[in-house]
Amino acid sequence: MVIGVLTPHVPATPADVLETRLEFPDNRLLIELFGELNRNLVQIEEALSVQIVHQGNQLAVFGEAGAIGRAAEVLQALYERLEAGRELTTGDIDAEIRMGGARVAPDAEPAGQMELFKGGRVEIKTRKKTVEPRTEAQKSYVRELFANEMAFGIGPAGTGKTYLAVAVGVNMFMGGHVDRIVLSRPAVEAGERLGFLPGDMKDKIDPYMQPLYDALNDFLPGKQLQKLIEEKRIEIAPLAFMRGRTLSNAFVVLDEAQNATQMQMKMFLTRLGEGSRMVITGDRTQVDLPRGVTSGLSDAERLLTGIERISFNYFTAKDVVRHPLVAKIIEAYDREAPVG
Repeated sequence: MVIGVLTPHVPATPADVLETRLEFPDNRLLIELFGELNRNLVQIEEALSVQIVHQGNQLAVFGEAGAIGRAAEVLQALYERLEAGRELTTGDIDAEIRMGGARVAPDAEPAGQMELFKGGRVEIKTRKKTVEPRTEAQKSYVRELFANEMAFGIGPAGTGKTYLAVAVGVNMFMGGHVDRIVLSRPAVEAGERLGFLPGDMKDKIDPYMQPLYDALNDFLPGKQLQKLIEEKRIEIAPLAFMRGRTLSNAFVVLDEAQNATQMQMKMFLTRLGEGSRMVITGDRTQVDLPRGVTSGLSDAERLLTGIERISFNYFTAKDVVRHPLVAKIIEAYDREAPVG
């Protein structure tokens, strides 16, 4: 890959624009740090309102005092990531910009279940990939998932509530902390009448469960996932199928919990068995229940807040880790119709 060399210059800008210089020894790693057509540098520039120019193995960062210091920290951390032999993606850069080197207190480490990287980064290891929280809210959420027997993740779409929960479930399953994973959703149509779906029962419910399959496919090889599903060590089922069961030694996730009724939520929460963990995720702004029906998520939040070993974690548009426009869209809708 050929990296275009920019001619270093001090911008003809006001006196409050400062400069800091960095030097990195390995030119090969610098190519990866810059990215194709310098796209990684551009991402940092746009996020932190700085200008980065390079020549050889030196980088000059121009901007306001706080911004150039932050950019220098990000660049150094990303270079160290590459030195450790780890890949560098757009998401990794975004995470470093958002969180930086925030450290986790040693006494906050869940015993043996999370790997804490240099700088206090939390990692969730699965068969196919290692997942890192990208915001402070996500990091706190992951810690609570390991620390509590029941955890709620509440916030808008795209904040990683379910994705991280499934990753933790796979991690705990791989580590032998649970014997199976059970993933569930209410089979509620999102504002549409889809009519009768063709096929057998699995064919009918799979469209509702597809986001859960997508998450699992990110963490487990296809053949292994299929085998675990066939052996029922991983189950994906509509919420209605949970009635009458006691889920022991399982990691259980209820996704889209805002579409559970009060009675369904009570039924689900009381399935918790010995040695199990439960995670309930939902978005209070996307309730698809019939008008006048109270969401079981809001009801559970009202009733269970403050109970020991049950945690509530909240996300906002600032925690959205999809396309940057998604956060702006959520903020626009929140301004138009604020949720009480």
